[in-house]
Order: sequence, then structure tokens, then C-alpha cells
Amino acid sequence: MSLRKLLPIAALCAAGAATATPADDPWHAKARELLERTVNIPTVPSGTRTPEMAHYLAEQYRAAGFPDADIRVMPYEKTAALIVRWRASNPTARPIMVMAHMDVVEAKREDWGDTDPFVFTEKDGYYYGRGTSDIKQGIAATTAALMKLRAGGFQPTRDIIVFYTGDEETASHGAELGATTWRELLDVEFGLNADGGGGGFAPDGRALGFSLQAAEKTYATYTFSARNRGGHSSKPRADNAIYALSNALRRLESYRFTPSLNETTRAYFAGREKTEPGALGKAMRAWLKNPKDGRAADAIEADEGETGLTRTRCVATRLAGGHADNALPQLATATVNCRIMPGVSPDAIKAELEKIVADRTIAVTRNDEAVSSLVSPLRPDVVGAYTDAVKARHPDSPVFPEMSTGASDANPFRIAGIPIYGVDGSWGIVPDDLRAHGRDERLPVKALDDDVDHWVFMLGRLAGKP
Repeated sequence: MSLRKLLPIAALCAAGAATATPADDPWHAKARELLERTVNIPTVPSGTRTPEMAHYLAEQYRAAGFPDADIRVMPYEKTAALIVRWRASNPTARPIMVMAHMDVVEAKREDWGDTDPFVFTEKDGYYYGRGTSDIKQGIAATTAALMKLRAGGFQPTRDIIVFYTGDEETASHGAELGATTWRELLDVEFGLNADGGGGGFAPDGRALGFSLQAAEKTYATYTFSARNRGGHSSKPRADNAIYALSNALRRLESYRFTPSLNETTRAYFAGREKTEPGALGKAMRAWLKNPKDGRAADAIEADEGETGLTRTRCVATRLAGGHADNALPQLATATVNCRIMPGVSPDAIKAELEKIVADRTIAVTRNDEAVSSLVSPLRPDVVGAYTDAVKARHPDSPVFPEMSTGASDANPFRIAGIPIYGVDGSWGIVPDDLRAHGRDERLPVKALDDDVDHWVFMLGRLAGKP
């Protein structure tokens, strides 16, 4: 699942209020039309309607004048991806990619309030519906921005390639195909991801900040398996599989992996410490001064908004054990999910988990073939374009690089050597609008308008003449 709207600190989850853009801009209305239509298509994993959304968007690009030969709906498994190429007439640089995903997480009508998750609703200055903030707003904004640029006669100096996937919320196989099997169609210099970035405002209108996602942790899962010869429950013994597993999990609970900084997190904390008062800001300054200061890193991790940003974190998420009420357990297992710092091998974490367990009766096994995620270098052109795009609409808002604690479609491309940057320009009010994957998901109406203008600025800067 993407954590695009669950940014590392609550203050960086959406961004706020302001600037002068034409109230009657027809491309804002187009973005609203795109968002309404796509929200009304329930592209959930249990259904088969994501290809319908891909074909709808393909028709929209055709109607906007993009050549049919450069528009491809790519079926895979039970879903589909969309690839659209806007060719530069005289390219002077390698292509760039605009990314987003069409699928959304499940939602039940009975879990929501006055609105249906799959019926687009506008009320009280908000758009409601599943995907309004994660991330069909990104698809609507990027599509409308590209259409606006094309209609206005913009001549790109490099090809711009759109890549919308269909399974980011589950397996991200579309992104894996994009980085491997479909690589010849997506051989870009770097990618701009709508499923990352964004900003936030406090309820009083104070700008809290926008984030540029340049890294994410590696998602990897392990199993702890405690085995025992078992026996009759009327004859308890000391060597009990459930107790052994419980003791191992208690050791995991209290263990702290070694903290570390990378280019992105160093830049993030260097920016954050300037605006963070009190003990948290003091801990950030101490850790930046001495990355080996585990006590300072622990103090940062103790803040709910900063959890996971200083080190690898592993946590038990599932538990099973025993086979009968009147029998000693022969097997007890726990699933342990780890979010690993970029550049650290999941195999190295497996070896560290084995040391934590410290019990020869418990086996630690890997449940996946995850490969270590990589940090995208903070390119001055991308950082500068994003910062200027944010400041054009929200001049008082700080901008920070960030490392996501979750996973997104960016990961397979980073592993393949293509830098990806989460640079969306939508925003929300913190904490009221932090509803991605939850009840009554919504997006401020103005945030969508701002996002269209943001993407027009970004693409104009990065794919236009200097």
C-alpha cells in the first residue's frame, strides 16, 4: 500500500490554502470531471474495473490530441496499466515519466457516513469518495495539466511519458513490469510520482509544509517458527513452543536497530529542526550533530509522527499456534513485518533477527524476495522545480525532502536505477483530512485546482526550455 497520504510527520500530509489562479480556469473543471468519473469507477482489488478506467483515460488523451499510436492500455493479470507518450519534436534530453496508480483500497458503504465511497460527492468545499486523496486526484491533476500544456501550444524539449498502474495497493506488479518487461517503453531519465509529496495546513491556516519524497523503506516480511515435540496438556513442560515464541517476540519488542542517516533524511531533519521547538527539535539537532547518538534517535522515534525515520523497524503483525485445546503446541508462528532503511539488505536483517531471537528452536525465514530500496539523489533541477511550484501557490510553506516509511510504485524503478520523486501538489487540513484508506476520504476542492497548476508548473519547468 502506498503511504502517500500518511507522510512521516502529520505536519507534512497535505498543504494549504492560497494563491491567485483564475477561478474560471476550464482545466480545473476538466480535472474535476476526470476525478468524478474515475471515483465513480470502483477500481478495488476484488473487482475487475481498473481496465475500464484505463480505457476511459486513454480516450481522454486521444480526444485531447495525443496520437493513438502513442497511447497503450497494457493488460496484465486481472488489471491494466496505461502508457501515454508525448513526443518532443526535437528532444534535447532523455524522457521523463509521470506516475500514478488507478487502483484504490476496498471500502464498504456501511463504514462511511453520509456519502457512498464510490459515488463522487461535492459538499462543504470538499470532494468525497474513495481515491479523492489516494490518489485519483493525482491522475486527474496530471492528466488535466498535460492537456492544458498541449492545448496551449507547449513544445516539450524531451518526451513526457505517462505511466498509470493498476495494482499499487496490492502487489505493484505493474511497476515491476514497467521497470523490467516494459522498460523499453519507459526508459526515462527520472520519474515524477503523484503518489508522493503533498503538503499540509493547520486548522488555523498556518502552513505546515510540503514534502518531496526521494526515498522509501524496503518492505519485507519474515516468519518466526517455534517447533516442539508437543504432548498432553495435562503434563506441561518448560519447553513450550508458544512460550518460546512469546519470549522471542518480547526481545524483538525491546530491540532497537542502529540508527542511520541518508541524503534524504539528513536534508529532512536539517529542515525540520529549524521549525520544530522543544525537546523534539533539540533531539533532531543532537542527532544531526552526532548520528551515533542513539538516545537522540530514540527521542525522535518516540514522537508518533517521526516513528520509523531514524532506523529499520520490525513489528509482529500476525500470530498462530497450537492445534488442540488439550495438547501442548507443536508449532507456534508469528509474522514479522519490517520496514528497512534504504540500502540495507533484507538478508542482513534476517541475520540480525536470528540474533535477536537467540533460540535454536525458533527458525527465522523470509516470506518474500524483496530487494533493498535505493535513495534517489536530490537533483537540483527537480528539487528546485518542486520548491518553486509550491512557493508559487503557498509562499509561506516550508519544503522538505522526505523518506516514506511505506512502499509505492517508485520502488521497482529505484531498484532498476531510475530515480523517482514524489512531487504532488495537493494538500489538506491536518489532521482533519488525513483519511486516505479510511472513512469519508476527501480532498479540498481548491487542493485539486492547485494541484493542476502545480503540475503545469513542474512539467513546464522540467520538460520545457530553460
